[in-house]
Amino acid sequence: MGKFLLKTLLNGVIVVPLLLWFGTISFWEAVAAAVVLTVIAYFLGDRIILPATNNLTATIADFGLTYVYVWMVGSFLNWNVSLGETFWIALGVAAVELLFHAMLPQGDDRRRTAA
Repeated sequence: MGKFLLKTLLNGVIVVPLLLWFGTISFWEAVAAAVVLTVIAYFLGDRIILPATNNLTATIADFGLTYVYVWMVGSFLNWNVSLGETFWIALGVAAVELLFHAMLPQGDDRRRTAA
């Protein structure tokens, strides 16, 4: 659970300020978006993709997930975040995820201790 909270904090430090900077979005919308993104990325990227592949593949998947998620939610909620700004948010999350994945145990113990 500690690693999930760390992931939430790290992603929030990137996503929330950048959404506030780039878009017409409230603070609580940005926080909610960051938390939902983290939950999806944790289960998809850290629990499924990372154990089956490697750090780089999981980081690329996190970049793509973040890009699509921010674009879709931003379009739906009319945040006025451009595709270029979405790219920078996704790149920031990918950089944090690259470091986060490197902190996780490698090899056979990865599945048991990634939570």
